Amino acid sequence: MKRILVTGGDGQLGQCLRKISSDYGDLQFEFYNSKTLDITSSENVSSIFSKGNFTYCINCAAYTNVEQAEKTPEPAFAINAEGVRILAEQCRDHQVTLLHVSTDYVFDGTKESGYVPDDLTNPINAYGKSKLQGELYIRDLLRRYFIVRTSWLYSEFGTNFYKTILRKARAGEDLQITEEQIGCPTNANNLAKYLLELIAKEDPGYGIYHFTDGEAMTWYGFAERILRENNLEQQVRLDRARNYRTFAKRPKNSVLLF
Repeated sequence: MKRILVTGGDGQLGQCLRKISSDYGDLQFEFYNSKTLDITSSENVSSIFSKGNFTYCINCAAYTNVEQAEKTPEPAFAINAEGVRILAEQCRDHQVTLLHVSTDYVFDGTKESGYVPDDLTNPINAYGKSKLQGELYIRDLLRRYFIVRTSWLYSEFGTNFYKTILRKARAGEDLQITEEQIGCPTNANNLAKYLLELIAKEDPGYGIYHFTDGEAMTWYGFAERILRENNLEQQVRLDRARNYRTFAKRPKNSVLLF
């Protein structure tokens, strides 16, 4: 039986994996959160790997606060880069295959069409740089790995754009949403299934992959869809935001192609 270590088990993707784990009877899971497994601690990670006899490690642990990362990048690099390096070293030493979740923000957003996995990376904010550094550590240290880039994750778990729009709309708040960025919203439940299928199909096609739900739209367009799906179009005013500014630069086009 394949034994699967899941880091970041209490996060959005981790909870989606936990929800469907019982559907994969030939896989045995151990879920760890940031309290039970701190990926920035070499000692903590080494201890878990030494006694786990794992076949795969799915790394869902990540620092994802893009705005805060721009102001104080150290925590982002500690988790997204150095923590990933520690995981990769342990995977190498214990012959464990690593499935690592990365981001569309490793690209600069200047390409007119969508990005394919072997396109040149050029992150324009600290968060993207920290995630790219994690990717580079994996590629340097491991032969058996899957790096899966995704974008605009949402689900019934955690805090995400979908839930925020629903909450504000149901409270009767007017919405102002930017049209300055285009990407592909992705249900984290679909990503969870994709990751487990990579394991289940036993295909050693290691390398970098992209996974999204495939439909490109702006944040404004995504908000429109959320309101429409929940029959809230007539209950709230949705406007295009003007003079949209964030502290961190964001790629204008981060559509991921498979």
